[in-house]
Amino acid sequence: MKKFINAVDTVLTESLDGFAAAHSDIVTLGGGHKFIRRKALKTGKVALISGGGSGHEPLHGGLVGHGMLDAACPGQVFTSPTPDQMMEAGAEVNTGAGCLFIVKNYEGDVMNFDMAAEMSEGVMQVVTNDDVAVEDSLYTTGRRGVAGTLVVEKILGAAAEEGMALKDLKELGDKVNRATRSMGVALTSCTVPAAGKPNFEIADDEMEFGVGIHGEPGRRRGKLLPADAIAEEICAAIAGDLGSAANGNALLFVNGFGGTPSMELYLMYNSARKMLEKHGVNIARSLVGSYVTSLDMAGCSITLTMLDGRTTKLWDAPVQTAALRWGI
Repeated sequence: MKKFINAVDTVLTESLDGFAAAHSDIVTLGGGHKFIRRKALKTGKVALISGGGSGHEPLHGGLVGHGMLDAACPGQVFTSPTPDQMMEAGAEVNTGAGCLFIVKNYEGDVMNFDMAAEMSEGVMQVVTNDDVAVEDSLYTTGRRGVAGTLVVEKILGAAAEEGMALKDLKELGDKVNRATRSMGVALTSCTVPAAGKPNFEIADDEMEFGVGIHGEPGRRRGKLLPADAIAEEICAAIAGDLGSAANGNALLFVNGFGGTPSMELYLMYNSARKMLEKHGVNIARSLVGSYVTSLDMAGCSITLTMLDGRTTKLWDAPVQTAALRWGI
């Protein structure tokens, strides 16, 4: 294992210290490194809080700031944050309009966010489950919440910035989640620092279709295919799952897992765009880059969110975070 670390047990805290220092104009750290919070809170705005295991950066901490999250709770690598982290974050950033938890559908995340919500007042939740690859996996009951979580956080962040009420934000989040589908493919495994070896073995000429963001198995393992064939299989699965809803304007998000260069991600975007347009989808908005990663895994995911006029406007609204910045 070759990684830039000092000690395995201090990787997270040292990384959080560096992140907070590099983006001190936007964020600050909560006590005990329990959460990252927006530096300038907006009184009377519903607070959006998300989080999950570390190793997926810039999700979620990199999405804290104007137009997105008010706080993010990082767990250890691939480990859910604890309920007290969410409770302390909520107490810190709730300015009187309540809190909305945005939770990826992984059993540990759901359980701990549920506990925090039950022990808090004025909290509602949106659970994302955009992965079409499998219905159940090692860590979930039902579909996994993956890269589509970023889309939900961006659209809800803009709506919260406009002053949307807690109940309406939850309804909007559920709507965006229903309009979103994702699927990923891995070319290599990832290496968790504490383990010191790859999470799974995969041959040089193989790929895993439908892999999860922790390296969980997907639909099938097969021989490496050209990019167009990979995009065709993923886009067919996404469009087929959406059914008649896969028609009209959409956001196409091609996300890298951490070990794939931008050149290849844009090539995959080009392939996916062509495939989806054949299915009657008009790509009205785009995002390409490594935003929901799996440490050093080589691979990518494709996310499609069907848009209407309102959600398009909210996607376009100004945002200022470490990972996303436009319109400011």
